[in-house]
Amino acid sequence: MALVCITGASSGIGEEFAAQFAKKGYALLLVARNEQKLRGLAAKYPHCEIFPCDLGKEEEVKRLIDRLKEEEDLRFMINNAGFGSAGEFEEDVPENDLQMIGVNVRAVHLLTHAALLQMEKKNRGTILNVASIAGLMPGGPFMATYYATKAYVVSLTSAIAQELRRKKSRIRIFALCPGPVDTNFNRVAGVKFALPGISAKTCVLEAFAGMKRGSVILVPGRLMRIFSVLARLLPRGFVLKLISGAQKRKLGR
Repeated sequence: MALVCITGASSGIGEEFAAQFAKKGYALLLVARNEQKLRGLAAKYPHCEIFPCDLGKEEEVKRLIDRLKEEEDLRFMINNAGFGSAGEFEEDVPENDLQMIGVNVRAVHLLTHAALLQMEKKNRGTILNVASIAGLMPGGPFMATYYATKAYVVSLTSAIAQELRRKKSRIRIFALCPGPVDTNFNRVAGVKFALPGISAKTCVLEAFAGMKRGSVILVPGRLMRIFSVLARLLPRGFVLKLISGAQKRKLGR
């Protein structure tokens, strides 16, 4: 039975991906730190395996990779786990930033590599790396590390997509770059968005539509698509000033 592995599956976008893939009849491998929430999801869906795991710990990532190596038909890898925090860079606690880099960058990098190797055995499969609209910006004052981690994900995904196209592989890879989404992210990051967020369901359904079209960079929501285009066209310094002002307002400064 075709399997979908979803990290960060216990809430928000990851939980919605689980619901949508279950409707499509896929077997689920749900990964998150919250074992209790995972057990609740497993009770809802048939063919559901849970994998409690902290992707901020390298040995836990390796344990998940070992599990993926056992899978004969890994059809989708959804790298959704991630988090952010806000504030001035000089006020950041380096250990917290390194933890963020571990989840947002190292785990995504290693799991993308492992999934790709597994999918190449049958020359089919899809990898979706959940980045952020932040990854399409020139930088993120007051969320510097978070923006940098998401830029890494966008760059990595874009490069791999070109490599796969060049050798005419049937494996596909995408980067999902949402703006504000109504999830627990705001609470964890300690910010309040000025713009209204889209629902996790809208985000996921637009991701499916984008993957069907074949666009490597998927930006759900018309407003965010316009913003991403403007960010490329406007001077970098001007965009950074806009982002700086928006982030300061989120922090109430």
